[in-house]
Amino acid sequence: MKDENHKNQLRDDMLPQPSSRDLRGRQSVRATFKLTAKAIETMSAVSIHLGIKQKSLFDHLVDDIKALEVIAREVQTTKFDEPSRVQKTFVLSRRTLNSLELASVNFQTPRDALVEYSIQRLMPVITKEKEKHQKRKALLSRINGFLESGEQIMKEAREWLGEEDPVFDELARAMTVLLNARDDIAAFIDKGKIIERF
Repeated sequence: MKDENHKNQLRDDMLPQPSSRDLRGRQSVRATFKLTAKAIETMSAVSIHLGIKQKSLFDHLVDDIKALEVIAREVQTTKFDEPSRVQKTFVLSRRTLNSLELASVNFQTPRDALVEYSIQRLMPVITKEKEKHQKRKALLSRINGFLESGEQIMKEAREWLGEEDPVFDELARAMTVLLNARDDIAAFIDKGKIIERF
């Protein structure tokens, strides 16, 4: 028993210990930004389409000080002050919020501008996903055609062999698997409709 405790003690000593500062940095906080409707829709669409929580997406986009520096150099604050912005509250990590506020001060760029332009980095992702979405729809159409052919084969197998035949049974199982796969694909494509409007 003593040896077991000693082994555990050695392992703990060898591992890096988290600091309370690091742990607090991962704490979720809420922050409100004034953004365009397009930016808000972009976050929502990518989050829903890719199945990523908005917090994770937001942290990924904004917790990159080098990207924020590049954005700050490009942002023209006069151009940014458009009246068509709406308030939107996001959940993000405390560390991300601190990075954002530090970047805003260091680069003398409004926090909202840094967020707006960070979100614009998602547009190439949306473009690629739109292309894939169209291809998925085309494949679904072909799968539906394949299922129609399969139904015809099933009908012939039923007439020629009967439903008790092992070949008919195998065909029926294969059709069930394909039908389930088609339904899952159709549901994924339906969820992806949100990306079509971009």
